[in-house]
Amino acid sequence: MKSLTALLFFICSLSLAQNTIEQDITNIENKLIEWRHHFHKNPELSNQEFKTAEKIAQHLKSIGLEVETGIAKTGVVALLKGDKPGKVVALRADIDALPVTERNDLPYKSEVRTTFLNTETGVMHACGHDTHISILMATAEVLSQHKDKINGTVKFIFQPAEEGPPPGEEGGAKLMIKEGVLENPKVDAIFGLHINSETQLGTIEYKTGGIMASVERFVIDVQGKQTHGSQPWSGVDPIMISAKIIDGLQTIISRESKLTNEAAVITVGKITAGTRFNIIPESAEMIGTVRTLDPKMRAHIEKRMKEMVETIAKAYGGQATISFQNNTSITFNDPELTEQILPSLQKVAGETNVLIMKATTGGEDFSYFQEIVPGVYFFLGGMTPGNTEVFPHHTPDFKIDDRSMLLGVKAFTQVTLDYLNN
Repeated sequence: MKSLTALLFFICSLSLAQNTIEQDITNIENKLIEWRHHFHKNPELSNQEFKTAEKIAQHLKSIGLEVETGIAKTGVVALLKGDKPGKVVALRADIDALPVTERNDLPYKSEVRTTFLNTETGVMHACGHDTHISILMATAEVLSQHKDKINGTVKFIFQPAEEGPPPGEEGGAKLMIKEGVLENPKVDAIFGLHINSETQLGTIEYKTGGIMASVERFVIDVQGKQTHGSQPWSGVDPIMISAKIIDGLQTIISRESKLTNEAAVITVGKITAGTRFNIIPESAEMIGTVRTLDPKMRAHIEKRMKEMVETIAKAYGGQATISFQNNTSITFNDPELTEQILPSLQKVAGETNVLIMKATTGGEDFSYFQEIVPGVYFFLGGMTPGNTEVFPHHTPDFKIDDRSMLLGVKAFTQVTLDYLNN
């Protein structure tokens, strides 16, 4: 009888503890939204997140965490040690914004302007990193109020430059790892999430194995021969050659890549050439990205791009070279760890609201963390139910429903406690 009474007391204690945590999460929603609006209104580009980092660090110190700043230039890392020893789990949020001019009519709309790669532009959290920061800040506060329920240590990683550091600079997850973010104490597992404007509010999407693509940035330099715009026969037009190269590259995807195996994408996102309407310039530069989910496809596509760029330019009397820079590896969710945390996600969202997704050709440098320690990355629905007009990430009209963030806090909190206390 005594053992039964003790068991009932233990179960009631767990239930009460869980209810207390849920109440604390509910109570933090106003702060969560306030933080998100602040960061949205005051975005900063990669490796320039100085004020963002300052606000994050100030909050983490105010709740009693051990805080380090200046990691990977502007990164912030905080430690929360539970009352009992155990494993170390890391939670990560990215903190940088994009060179996008916001078109939304919001009271917290970004009006920030800057010059990026010699082009004047607005700055906007057009990928939802403002929500990621806020979710992780709120998770840190909630967990800090329940140290007695934590067996181990939680490491909160606020990472700069996920969108890629400026040309010629180091940054992002690679630099954080280089500077020891996964050590002292050594991380056993890492979790990350990403808001999604095209997924319904209240849902979580995940996938075992490869969930996001490897990303390569490429630069193509085309050399022609400058001449007067009225006499194209006297020169070699690098703009025309660039157009032929762009057209040719797409056939690698449409005619040479077995897309029934995995998706792949080649995109030219920027082309620069010329100074005046009546001058055929000497050179042109194209910058773009390759997205792949299969290593063999990646090798084939890069080989064919090199061959095609050089051959097409030569066919039209010019010369061209291509160089590649790896931005992310394949974001690979550890199968065993994914299976382990799935009940935690289902617990907070409801079993029918945790959905298996297909891999996406978007990329994430969270993948570099996963190459060193087991990790899981999942998506959080941010679209208002019934919304008939949805705008994708990295666009001027990108929007997220503020109510989506609370589920992110619940997911991070539940996954952390279940992992450490299992």
